[in-house]
Amino acid sequence: MRLPTYEILFTRQIPEMQGLWDGAFWRLAQPLSVGCFRPEGSDHRPQTFCKLFFNEQNIFGIFRIEDQYVRCIHTRFQSDVWKDSCVEFFVQPKEGFGYFNFEFNCGGALLASYVTDPTRVGCSLKQYIPLTPDDDRQIPRYASLASVVEPEITNPVVWTLEFSIPLNVLEKYVGQIGTLQQKIWHANFYKCGNETSHPHWASWAPLSARNFHEPASFGKLEFITI
Repeated sequence: MRLPTYEILFTRQIPEMQGLWDGAFWRLAQPLSVGCFRPEGSDHRPQTFCKLFFNEQNIFGIFRIEDQYVRCIHTRFQSDVWKDSCVEFFVQPKEGFGYFNFEFNCGGALLASYVTDPTRVGCSLKQYIPLTPDDDRQIPRYASLASVVEPEITNPVVWTLEFSIPLNVLEKYVGQIGTLQQKIWHANFYKCGNETSHPHWASWAPLSARNFHEPASFGKLEFITI
């Protein structure tokens, strides 16, 4: 299976953190499509896209989702945001090291860990380190919807989720990363909604099973300086 590649461009600007998908900052970034849907899901197929930029200190990202059946009840850091209408960015900065799962519900709540052994053990993973509240405070994000969406929105709705991940948060777990220019990382992007009325599971790079924690299926991120 040929895995996808996304080219992340370098930027000297700072995003507005207002969820402006077509704004001055984001309009020059190419979108990727989170469009590989698992057959276990419902017939709901939300159109989900993501854009990335980077600078010397951060990875910047924004998701845009053309959605329906949107629900969000988890508001705390490290709560079960994947049960809500949720977008996720899994990234492995170094070969031979673990990867990070950054999971954001449509209200902006975050669940995140550094995973070193994704073997399933019941409903959990064999070996991982949850990110700390201090890490959470260093990851700015903007959600275009309210922190709680209940009852579920059943009409079509477009929402955005914008985030910034400092490299020093990643380096706390994987050691020094150094300059990003011309490097290749591995990653995948996801959309889910486990406890909405229309559950669904989608990815950027295709999966062999309904399991987001499958680093063998991660695509490539190429850091490009123009």
